[in-house]
Amino acid sequence: AWAHMLGFRGHFSTKSRRYSTTLGALRDARAAWRRAQAAAIDTSPDETTLVLAHWVYAGTGLTPAEEWLTATITPAPGTEGEPTHA
Repeated sequence: AWAHMLGFRGHFSTKSRRYSTTLGALRDARAAWRRAQAAAIDTSPDETTLVLAHWVYAGTGLTPAEEWLTATITPAPGTEGEPTHA
């Protein structure tokens, strides 16, 4: 508040037009830098991201082929509750 007694009106950092840069100039420089950074981003079509916008419920459980496969696979020794060490 003592800055008002010295004749400064408003925030003192916005009034330095002669000896320093203004906040508007800083804002313009920052915006120009952001535009340059955005333009420098490579947006080549080499990489494609697939976005699934529609999901459909497919059901639960195994298909008949998957049920047959699981029934015919012989478990490896040590994987059905037997100890894995000798």
